[in-house]
Amino acid sequence: MNNPHKLRRSWYEESARGRLLHLLDADSFTEFLGPERRETSPHLALFDLPRQFDDGIIVGAGRIDGRPVLAAAQEGRFMGGAIGEVHGAKLTGLLHAAGKMQQDIVILFDTGGVRLQEANAGELAISEIMRAVLEARSDGVRVVGLLGGRAGCYGGGSLIAGCCSALVISEQGRLSVSGPEVIETNKGVEEFDSRDRALVWRTMGGKHRYLIGGADFFVEDDVAAFRTGAIAALQLPATLDQAVLDAEQTRLEDRLRHFGDAHDATEIWARLQIEHPGEIPEQDIETFLATANILRESADAAR
Repeated sequence: MNNPHKLRRSWYEESARGRLLHLLDADSFTEFLGPERRETSPHLALFDLPRQFDDGIIVGAGRIDGRPVLAAAQEGRFMGGAIGEVHGAKLTGLLHAAGKMQQDIVILFDTGGVRLQEANAGELAISEIMRAVLEARSDGVRVVGLLGGRAGCYGGGSLIAGCCSALVISEQGRLSVSGPEVIETNKGVEEFDSRDRALVWRTMGGKHRYLIGGADFFVEDDVAAFRTGAIAALQLPATLDQAVLDAEQTRLEDRLRHFGDAHDATEIWARLQIEHPGEIPEQDIETFLATANILRESADAAR
């Protein structure tokens, strides 16, 4: 991965199918409900909106480093990866299969959240996916999320990610319950300027999420790096029990107590005893990790 002559392939720039192709072992992926099935949304035609043959998510089975896994990849270039009825049903079904087959699952997130045109059907899809994630984890299955796509991971997608066993994120990854435009619309541009890209990445980006324990692995924007991160995440314990839930609650209470009155991510980084916190956004990955791996909040399964 550090070979300067090796061709890097940007995770951010890749399509969902391209990410799956290079994440999984060569020729190991079998797609479920492939393009020939034309499983499209029944709702979009009502709004005169184009449909996509896979409804913006690819699901199937493959291998990572020889390990059998189920995999799902959201396509952020179709309606911002928004989750509707069919999209949600495909992911929920895959999670149910993971529990029954006792196979770990990897989810490649790239979504702005619920598909508003599908209203309650989209909201129900989010809740069904979250329940399916927790059921799979209760059955001893690891659910690993990878975040670094164009659309980020917002809204209901972030709630699903928060239920995962482990998260792998890049600097380009963004993770937040509310997206920049949503915050600006509801609170005003004075509260949050969605056009301020530095503010968006500083507040919601991968470096910040890793520093506060919101993600377990931080990798560069490279498909090979995400593959390495996924392999590491699949080695973590799969336990989900009351002790884990109690630890999550404690961590979230501690986070609110330590950082709840902070007005900017740089204030939080300073409270983590990071010298020159304003330099964090400009640091390369090696420099950043040298500091982050010493001073970051431990994830402890809490996000």
